[in-house]
Amino acid sequence: MNRLDMPAVREASLDAREPVYLDEARILDTLVHNLDGMAYRCLDDDHWSMLFVSQGCKELTGHTPRDLVRGSRVTWELLTHPEDRVRVRAQIRQALTEGRRFQLQYRIVTRDGQVKWVQERGAAVRDESGRPVMEGFVQDVSDQLRTLEALREAEYRYRQIFEHASEGMFQSSREGRYLAANQALARMYGYDSPEQLIADLSDIQHRLYVDESRREAFIRIMEAEGKVTQFESEVLRRDGVRIWISESARAVRSPSGEFICYEGTVQDITERRGYEARLQRQANHDQLTGLPNRNLLRERLIQSMQQAERMGGQVAVVFIDLDNFKFINDALGHAAGDALLIELSRRLSRHLRGTDTVARLGGDEFVLLLNDHANVASVTALLERVVELIAKPMELGGRTLQVGASLGVSLFPRDGGDVDTLLKHADAAMYAAKDRGRNNVQFFTPELNLVASERMHLEAAMRQGLEQGEFTVHFQPQVDAQRRVVGAEALARWHHPRLGAISPDRFIPIAEESGLILALTETITLQACAAARDWPEVDGQPIRLAINLSPKLFIDPHLVARITGWLRQEGIQPQRVELEITESVFLDDPQRALRTLKAFKEKGFHLAMDDFGTGYSSLSYLRHFPLDTIKIDRSLVTDLEAQRDAAMIARAVVSLGLSLGKSVVAEGVEHESQFSALREQGCTVFQGYLFARPLTAADLLRCLDEGAGAL
Repeated sequence: MNRLDMPAVREASLDAREPVYLDEARILDTLVHNLDGMAYRCLDDDHWSMLFVSQGCKELTGHTPRDLVRGSRVTWELLTHPEDRVRVRAQIRQALTEGRRFQLQYRIVTRDGQVKWVQERGAAVRDESGRPVMEGFVQDVSDQLRTLEALREAEYRYRQIFEHASEGMFQSSREGRYLAANQALARMYGYDSPEQLIADLSDIQHRLYVDESRREAFIRIMEAEGKVTQFESEVLRRDGVRIWISESARAVRSPSGEFICYEGTVQDITERRGYEARLQRQANHDQLTGLPNRNLLRERLIQSMQQAERMGGQVAVVFIDLDNFKFINDALGHAAGDALLIELSRRLSRHLRGTDTVARLGGDEFVLLLNDHANVASVTALLERVVELIAKPMELGGRTLQVGASLGVSLFPRDGGDVDTLLKHADAAMYAAKDRGRNNVQFFTPELNLVASERMHLEAAMRQGLEQGEFTVHFQPQVDAQRRVVGAEALARWHHPRLGAISPDRFIPIAEESGLILALTETITLQACAAARDWPEVDGQPIRLAINLSPKLFIDPHLVARITGWLRQEGIQPQRVELEITESVFLDDPQRALRTLKAFKEKGFHLAMDDFGTGYSSLSYLRHFPLDTIKIDRSLVTDLEAQRDAAMIARAVVSLGLSLGKSVVAEGVEHESQFSALREQGCTVFQGYLFARPLTAADLLRCLDEGAGAL
């Protein structure tokens, strides 16, 4: 029989004439459901499945009894705080195993996410059918615990103040001898007891203060104001270690005004002073490299300019931007990029004089501040050595990394009289160095202001243009000796809403420098592949799509996977695509380039070397790298008839390519005579205005449909 279903029993009334019957089940039910907490009966299973819970569960957990009973919506196991579940189950199980009642405290998470501390008391019993169950009571004890915690905290603070305080207390004479001290002060100064401190430290001025004049300053303030407040000094502990203290004290006088002693408190502020020093360093130094940051650079530059004005000298401000750093950072990860920046900062710091400054502004931008150089020649000589220093390979994390640097220089007072102007002009000169082939030094000239401003605006416009779909693809057809279209080269085109058509010669270098080349390549590749799906076959053969790859992309270890994924997205097989590269792809890391090209070949791509005949070592590339096609540079084709040397080189390139089993494509064919001469020499594919100018996707498709593949 359930203990909650007890029958009513008769009890004698105070009025003996009329018996009164008490409904014990009703009384018990009322008591249980009005308790400030939750009574329960549950199974000893993995969920603490509830068979009964009192109405107090709503106030306790936010869930109704219906939610909890039999785990219809939520279980007690889930309500128990995740960090307490294992402990709770272990303690209850141990009590049940030992046949005793259990009592424990733990946390629950209520329906609205509130965390409460509860106390649970219970025991194992058998229900009406003899089945083992658990019965108990759960009560919110959060307020009690908070009160106890507050009491403990108050007690702890009391103990800290009077027993274990870090604040020392003292009395001292005017002559500088301690008359009394507490244990905290003794520990602070490295003594075992106050008595030991008083006996040993008999001369505060000469034995305690690092700067002996601090005691004199203490006395002066005390005599003038009758007290000192937060008087900070560096002192010597008994073991010779220096610490910083803050003293607050007053002069104690007798009722008649006679001086008795100084008494006060002492705090050890060594940690705070160290923290302030660290904050000062953080405010003025780059967190990654430890070099001065923009704030400290400004201060030092102002000081240098003031000194140069007094002495009649000059100051050189050198803006350094690393070439290819963005690609290392994006391709190999920030850890590799950070390691490179740290190593480079060490090189620069070791190389320059102590009177010079190496600062990092952020990213891959560094600034050198060079003082006391008599003329431009000495600055140039130093910076040429800096360029060589930066270009040396670095062994970092099992990789050989190498970057170049473009350096721009402005001079005070010639190029500006304030910090911002000098930095701006050095930045403009740096971009001029990039335009002149990188890895060189350029000095500011007034004409560079306009160029730098244009470049900055063009980069910003390019970022926006990529987001807003301003870039499109055009196609330059490639034909065979019978003028049948066998391929088409995808060319990026940009038409800005306000600036109009912008030449690739202008925007592609900016894309490479700013790290936008990957996004640009993705945009053009996806558009080109989407167009190529609709091209008809010519004589049963698909028309090949040629895509240019910037050398800057080859540092990306995921390049092959990226391009393969773009093709898969548009439904184009790699066998239909020819990737065009230039010789410069092999200059920085030939082995990495070789691995990447082999990976492309394994996927089925065709590979072509563009602008062949202009590099100094192209012949070795034909022998060692898996190239299918060589494209004769347009400069050789243009001069084919006018210059005998160009004609001889063109014939040699065609002959060499054919002998090595390569297809040979002639670019820039504009006249029939050029076409005829190259065809007679054995050239297999031709490209140029003679056959077609670059066409939109729609125009190319129309030409292919109307001309049956012939131009």
